[in-house]
Amino acid sequence: MTISASMVKELREKTGAGMMDCKTALSETGGDMEAAIDWLRAKGIAKADKKAGRTAAEGLIGVASSGQKAIVVEVNSETDFVARNDAFQGLVREIAQVGLATDGSLEAVTGATAPSSGKSVSDTVKDAVATIGENLGLRRTAMLQVSNGVVAPYIHNQVADGLGKLGVLVAIESDGDKDALLQFGRQVAMHVAATSPLALSNDEVDPATVERERAIFVDQSRQSGKPENIIEKMVEGRMRKFFEEVVLTSQAFVINPDLTVGNALKEAEKTFGAPAKITGFVRMALGEGIEREESDFAAEVAAAAGKK
Repeated sequence: MTISASMVKELREKTGAGMMDCKTALSETGGDMEAAIDWLRAKGIAKADKKAGRTAAEGLIGVASSGQKAIVVEVNSETDFVARNDAFQGLVREIAQVGLATDGSLEAVTGATAPSSGKSVSDTVKDAVATIGENLGLRRTAMLQVSNGVVAPYIHNQVADGLGKLGVLVAIESDGDKDALLQFGRQVAMHVAATSPLALSNDEVDPATVERERAIFVDQSRQSGKPENIIEKMVEGRMRKFFEEVVLTSQAFVINPDLTVGNALKEAEKTFGAPAKITGFVRMALGEGIEREESDFAAEVAAAAGKK
């Protein structure tokens, strides 16, 4: 397979590796971008960064909460200019509020009635396309609820009340003081925004992700030339470190790095006046996972001028 310059450039942007290393990695993996990233990581040339190189779509993340229940929604637009539009902000805020009265699923929120129009959220968004002048879409929703305790919402870099580019929900079950729980929950939500954990516990990490990391660590460890029994111990040590980095309760708490999030929760129980348990979290970043083709402005200008 021919490895194009654009493929090398993309891999370089995603990994920070050198151009020749990127070309070699792509050649070794038949042009498979994900496999090439793993190849570079196994050689110690690149670090894991699954979100690198991805272009965020425009729009807003909105949150709404009612103490024991909260929802986060993502509504996309074509340009960031629209995200600053009062009408668009009002639409996103209304969708979040309407969604709070549903089960939180995308289907339920889309079919719910928006008070401002008396129509479904789906039709209200369609009407807004004509009014605002851009293609709009409700892309994702997520809800957390507790039977007793709080769901703490957090918007990072808030652009307006309950609106921003990154939303987090953290659910804490407890009979303790609600204000104290909400304050601690917000701190954990800020932590989640900063560290982007993969799961709440080791068991909840995607098995495919675990196997992928283990395979990379085995490959790296074998390059040391040590016996298999030593390699296995090295791999287990690296896997423990991996879980400490990606599992919420095992991560060093950004508010107090001397404690893990799990230990910080235990300490905070003194202020709650009761035992507490983090039962879930949601982190929703605007445009996460959306690939957008970037235009070559210079090429467009040249084409418009009739040049080749």
